[in-house]
Amino acid sequence: MKVLIDIGHPAHVHLFINFAHKMQNRSHQVQFTCRNREFVLDLLEQNGLEYKSFGNNFSTPLGKIVGLFLFTWKMWRVCRRFKPDILLSHSSMYAAFAAFLVKKPHISFEDTFNFEQIRLYKPFTKTILTGTYPHQLKSRKVIPYNGYHELAYLYPLWFCPDVQVLEDLGIAENQPYIIMRFVSWSASHDIGHHGMTLKNKIEAVIAFSDHAKVFISSELPLPSELEPYRFPLPPGLMHHAMAFASLIFGESATMVSEGAMLGIPGIYLDNTGRLYTRELQEKYGMVFNYSESPEDQLKAIQKGVELLTTPNIKEQWQLKRQKMLREKIDVTAFLVWFIENYPGSVQVMKDNPEYQWRFR
Repeated sequence: MKVLIDIGHPAHVHLFINFAHKMQNRSHQVQFTCRNREFVLDLLEQNGLEYKSFGNNFSTPLGKIVGLFLFTWKMWRVCRRFKPDILLSHSSMYAAFAAFLVKKPHISFEDTFNFEQIRLYKPFTKTILTGTYPHQLKSRKVIPYNGYHELAYLYPLWFCPDVQVLEDLGIAENQPYIIMRFVSWSASHDIGHHGMTLKNKIEAVIAFSDHAKVFISSELPLPSELEPYRFPLPPGLMHHAMAFASLIFGESATMVSEGAMLGIPGIYLDNTGRLYTRELQEKYGMVFNYSESPEDQLKAIQKGVELLTTPNIKEQWQLKRQKMLREKIDVTAFLVWFIENYPGSVQVMKDNPEYQWRFR
């Protein structure tokens, strides 16, 4: 079997890394396509994955329209050469359109529920894989599975944190530290968002520095006031660093959710939020969601200080993590089965959703 995977975000590389290696070990061929976005090429190369880059993303509304046609055309060209049996992505319009053009099925993961994108790719997509939490995407194409994207690579079977990262970070034994993440707000689903103000970013760093060492990861260049706090290690070591942190704080739902998978408290700021971070708050008490309003930004900082000063919080969160893991599946193992047995796997999941509990 030949599988073509389109990547739109660094988190999507992580989502499909273990799947790709597992499929290759089972004598299948896997090809990646992508655009030049922060860390994407580095992650693909570090993991020895074959890819074709289509160049830089477009950031303006007009540029995104141009990109829709340009990247779809480039996807079509790769399909003509690679001849995939299935195209796989996380909500990629380019993969959906190209799959339609070459008459092959497109299977999409979905967890952001940006209907601006969904309305474009859904008509050209055969199957959409979503979490089991409540959402507004109602379609016979939807197959819910009991897991989070982040469990495709942070499930205990697939990830074991390396304590060497503490020495690499210059962290002393038992020294608490926090990882903050700021995004560029350039994606189509980010229109109308602004994130934290620079004043409150600085305020947060000052407040947190009284209780922990602060590291910042940012899609945008950091201002001079925050540059000394830049996360100093290669992106491939971020999950190892997160696994020993005391708090994940910022504008990235993915990183906050990744922290939860590792049993680390998280604070997420976004006006619309994410359904999976809401479930992580309401069902497991592992994440705290705030809006981007100035008032909520200050509340989020206060909550961060509260978490950093709570005794035995790491032990509490590890217990919450164990509960969460007992109620979720190994997403990579599930995906390998789903793709190898497609389209029969669709009917299996519709007839017997409990079948997925085999993948634990």
